[in-house]
Amino acid sequence: QVQLVESGGGLVQAGGSLRLSCGSSGRTFGRYAMGWFRQAPGKEREFVSAISWSGGITYYGDSVKGRFTISRDNAKNTVYLQMNSLKPEDTAVYYCVARTGIPAMAASAYDYWGQGTPVTVSS
Repeated sequence: QVQLVESGGGLVQAGGSLRLSCGSSGRTFGRYAMGWFRQAPGKEREFVSAISWSGGITYYGDSVKGRFTISRDNAKNTVYLQMNSLKPEDTAVYYCVARTGIPAMAASAYDYWGQGTPVTVSS
């Protein structure tokens, strides 16, 4: 069982930056592909980014490419999402996810989900 806890969300002005963190329990963190999804009020869940267990493979959703960067520190059991040049449309609850195997862009591929951390970008 993997437990995921997100932190780092909050209120930021458009053009600003935030860094989300996701800590994981267990000693097998390095075996999991990790990712981030988001869901805005009234909208469907959206893929944001994913990273392989080694960090060598990363994927990004089209809406965040060039602005967000995913990374991980397996020694700290933590995955990060650096969000720059934030826009009001980035406002959402951000969820950290984990799965065994390769990273994926489908929500259904992930076995473990955190509780989410809210991000609000004001214009």
